[in-house]
Amino acid sequence: QVQLVESGGGLVQPGGSLRLSCAASGFIFRSYTMHWYRQAPGKERELVATITSTSGSSNYVESVKGRFTISRDNDKNTVYLQMLALKPEDTAVYYCKTLIRGVDYWGQGTQVTVSS
Repeated sequence: QVQLVESGGGLVQPGGSLRLSCAASGFIFRSYTMHWYRQAPGKERELVATITSTSGSSNYVESVKGRFTISRDNDKNTVYLQMLALKPEDTAVYYCKTLIRGVDYWGQGTQVTVSS
């Protein structure tokens, strides 16, 4: 079965960095576009970054451009989100997601807290 397992979250001071990982299994990882979403308390889930399956091209929400980088390692079946210059407003639960044959699959999420 499809599984997505996020890791790498934690507590970091403003201006700090974190790298999130999402380990995938149960499907042909290299064939699917992968996404990172986040959900802050009291807010709707927001698409943060996307990386395509073929060219590996990426897109970002405006608020993270220049600070976050999405990447993938198809040999390790893992997608990453490198986050730099973190701000308190980046505090959220971060999820990875993929869409396979019309079904969305989500990981369990990893908490990122940016606070001094």
